Amino acid sequence: MGTLKAGIIPVTPFQQNCAILYDEETMRGVVVDPGGEVERIREAIDKTGVTIDAIWLTHGHIDHAGGAMDLKEALGVDIIGPHEDDREMLLNLETQAQMFGLSEPVRNVTPDRFLAEGETVAFGDHSFQVFHCPGHAPGHVVFYNPDAKFAHVGDVLFNGSIGRTDLPGGDHDALIRSIKDKLLPLGDDIGFLCGHGPGGRFGDERRDNPFLVGQSG
Repeated sequence: MGTLKAGIIPVTPFQQNCAILYDEETMRGVVVDPGGEVERIREAIDKTGVTIDAIWLTHGHIDHAGGAMDLKEALGVDIIGPHEDDREMLLNLETQAQMFGLSEPVRNVTPDRFLAEGETVAFGDHSFQVFHCPGHAPGHVVFYNPDAKFAHVGDVLFNGSIGRTDLPGGDHDALIRSIKDKLLPLGDDIGFLCGHGPGGRFGDERRDNPFLVGQSG
């Protein structure tokens, strides 16, 4: 098994971190949250030389899922995730685009497979545990790889902040529970990528994040 690597392509006016997770040895991997600007994502895939096995979605907001159907068709791969509680959100991405006044065409998304708490997803030898972490979005999931001590947390947790909860389906208390009960117990040394901005480590967030100070796993 080669080293797990990650590349980031900021896309859309929201500067969402579309991620390419891949094995450095086999150069096979997945795209996580292709929110838009699909041609830029495809160029990054070609430049990296990674063969993409699937598209993984953390949740159904437009800046994370808006390019999923176009990328699926371009690459001939399945869309996996998020949790089924985001089904209606994904079926209304075109409405979301109108609400945010986005000019880039957006298509509604029908995943090939929804995910549930306790499932695993993988590419090659890299296996990720699935955690259902509602609060930012009802069907938000987090992908955790214990071997690499790495998590892709989407918009649940940020470096110095947490996901917003003022959008439809948001729930601040549920978000804090998701972080406190499911993420922090994984350990202070877990590194993470998030949906916007720089990543970090859970321990730093537990100690310094103003939304989490006093929370423990």
